[in-house]
Amino acid sequence: MYKFKRTAAVSLAALLLAAGCNKTETSSKEYELEDLTFPIKEEEEVTLKFMTQSSPLAPKDPNEKLIYQRLEKDTGIHIEWKNYTSDVFIEKRNLAIASGELPDAILDAAYGDYDLLKLAKDGAIVPVEDLIEKHMPNLQKVLEDAPEYKSMITAPDGHIYSFPWIEELGSDKESIHSVDDFPWINVEWLKNLGLEMPKTTEELKKVLIAFKNEDPNGNGEADEIPLSFIHKPGGEDLAFLLGSFGLGENWDHTVVTDNGEVKFTASDEGYKEGIKFLNELYQEGLIDVEAFEQDWNTYLAKGKDNRYGLYFTWDKANITGMNDTYDLLRPLAGPDGNVNVTRTNGMGFDRGRMVITSANKNLELTAKWIDQLYDPIQSVQNNWGTYGDEKQQNIFEYDESAKMLKHLPLEGTAPVELRQKTNIGGPLAILDEYYGTYTTKPDDAAWRLGLMKDVMVPHMQAENIYPRVFFSLKELDRLSAIETDLFPYVMRKRAEWIQNGNVDKEWNEYIAELDRLGLQEWLEIKQAGYNRNAE
Repeated sequence: MYKFKRTAAVSLAALLLAAGCNKTETSSKEYELEDLTFPIKEEEEVTLKFMTQSSPLAPKDPNEKLIYQRLEKDTGIHIEWKNYTSDVFIEKRNLAIASGELPDAILDAAYGDYDLLKLAKDGAIVPVEDLIEKHMPNLQKVLEDAPEYKSMITAPDGHIYSFPWIEELGSDKESIHSVDDFPWINVEWLKNLGLEMPKTTEELKKVLIAFKNEDPNGNGEADEIPLSFIHKPGGEDLAFLLGSFGLGENWDHTVVTDNGEVKFTASDEGYKEGIKFLNELYQEGLIDVEAFEQDWNTYLAKGKDNRYGLYFTWDKANITGMNDTYDLLRPLAGPDGNVNVTRTNGMGFDRGRMVITSANKNLELTAKWIDQLYDPIQSVQNNWGTYGDEKQQNIFEYDESAKMLKHLPLEGTAPVELRQKTNIGGPLAILDEYYGTYTTKPDDAAWRLGLMKDVMVPHMQAENIYPRVFFSLKELDRLSAIETDLFPYVMRKRAEWIQNGNVDKEWNEYIAELDRLGLQEWLEIKQAGYNRNAE
């Protein structure tokens, strides 16, 4: 198989060179190394050229990270990086592909399914299933222990084109990914005003009115913001509140009924009723007027000042700190008594975390290096950070006798900031059985899992989520074309209706427009994908 693929790669390289693209500057020379073991002898001076991305908080040169320094020592392979900050990485990555200036591989590649299939069709990346079978025992063991992931990374044509990121933290309803937009309510303000934790949407409305009018922070100024969010899909959205009115809402507007029917949340009658409730809050002056345009930094700044009565995020530590000022708002009963926590279609899985390009002349060498990332102890560090760094705060300490990484206290540091300085993003695999064997659970994750189990899971009505279906290029083309207009339209109308009302008056016209934009075809494709996956 790979002789044929290599010939195709060489042909592509010849075409690119003919067009004036000098690939020898961006990919490594051929070392003709076979059946190698690590560490490679020092005199061989082996270098691979990779592209990656990192946080602005991390070193500009990834080789300054202790994780990569240890990997170089253990493998004998030097990595020459082209590293870009996350805000410009996609643009730089795409320019490299378009120009033919291909590195050997792209790590933390952020490729979606369409990207993977298109790059494979164009011959820019190579299939890796044979490399996994022959040269990657760590990844092979992961796929044997959890075979569902092999089917998830296998494209419709039967090939595997990328290396995944897998992070298990809980399973099924108790997965840490079951809800991303946790609602955090200011319990200090509740206490100051003698109020109880609201249990219904109507009680929440009364609480927010009190937050607005009764000076709960006691400074004599009307500077409280009863409710805030960021108006886009994700952990800072207020979609959680819509669960009290029916199917609810999540980031991709998709839920699956218990009889296997795929539903579009934003066309549900309950969605309309939820929007009417949010408009009531807005008319009362309870919703942050900046919520529809603010970015993360603005949202964070107001949170740091404890100005919110209710806000939404994955982990309150990243906004208001790990203190007792805010607690998790319990799921609310709607007007008809319905209590529903809508599950997101999230899981700790990313299909396109790393690819090998057709410019790579050292496939075995590269595969064996990547396989080191799937060693359990290594994967844990890839995901969260490392130990023994004398220059900065560490995520772990290493218990030599137990051969285990133990999470250290965060000591008030925001977990996301600490991890971004030292981790590498993946690929990696952390299975649930690793906890207690190779690592402890992060304190913040264990705490969140406890909240998920105790507060959210009892009210999750749906038994299933929409799975990570690997659609064909044709299907992805249509889904992408439809979603390009459909999803922004939904979000635009939601913002209009929350601020201006008129959802009842405009609902039938809205439903007709959803159909005109391709909703029924979208549902057909999504349903077909779900049915295939269930077979």
